[in-house]
Amino acid sequence: MTTPTATGSTWTFDAIGTSWAIETASPLPSIARDAVSAVIERFDREWSRFRDDSLVSALADGRAASVPAPGDADAMLSLYDELDTATAGAVNPLVGDALARLGYDARLTLAPWGDPEPAPAWRDTLSFRDGRLSVTRPATIDVGALGKGRLVDLVLGTVREHVDGDLVVDASGDLAARGEPLRVALEHPYDTTRAIGVATVTDAALCASAINRRAWGDNLHHVLDARTGAPVRAFAATWALADTAMRADALATALFFDGGPELAASWNAHWVRMHTDGRVEWSPGFDGEIFA
Repeated sequence: MTTPTATGSTWTFDAIGTSWAIETASPLPSIARDAVSAVIERFDREWSRFRDDSLVSALADGRAASVPAPGDADAMLSLYDELDTATAGAVNPLVGDALARLGYDARLTLAPWGDPEPAPAWRDTLSFRDGRLSVTRPATIDVGALGKGRLVDLVLGTVREHVDGDLVVDASGDLAARGEPLRVALEHPYDTTRAIGVATVTDAALCASAINRRAWGDNLHHVLDARTGAPVRAFAATWALADTAMRADALATALFFDGGPELAASWNAHWVRMHTDGRVEWSPGFDGEIFA
């Protein structure tokens, strides 16, 4: 939840299954809105496992073993490599089939059809070279660990080509801000009317992840340990502050596992996370306040 700007304009819309709000000092011209829509459509058409015509769906259902590599492939897969190493394999871009087994599939049936299974070893299955994204066998890429953050960065860059001044791009919990410091409430994962604290975002990004946001069935949710294919149980919510939204989003995922805090320290990033028993911990130097 962001603090609304005192003056300016807010453009709200829905895209990639979530709500967006772009706050600017002056109304966005139509050319800027069209450019933002084009960036989001391109990203979704390439990376969404929820649409049949995407590149990753072609790799998942066997229609193709190789597709033209999206422009984001190098940046995102390189960051996945860091996440994989930091979390000892808990974060993996081929977790899509494991999510589908538990009901979080392309049709959002939310009906599990099998027991949890580990994701395949992605470095042996997925490759990116010579401008092609390839798999050795059908496999479902899911970039949920950092993809929305990447898209927030792309939208931010697009908007900045058209307007000056203070700017906030907020994609329902993943946001980037430029200009005046922004105070953001950290929503309590067990009571969305409350906050556990407040973070100050200054020319940076804040991303959050919580097990209550996409949850269904018998204690099932979208944050899986790729090594087991089962939902994580130790933490209920995470927040990460970093220089880019993609890094903040990646850290919000990594913080559900051992190795997340160490990765954040190596990036000079800050974080907060809540255990499922209600205990809260945060990084040294966190710019904000945690309520007692």
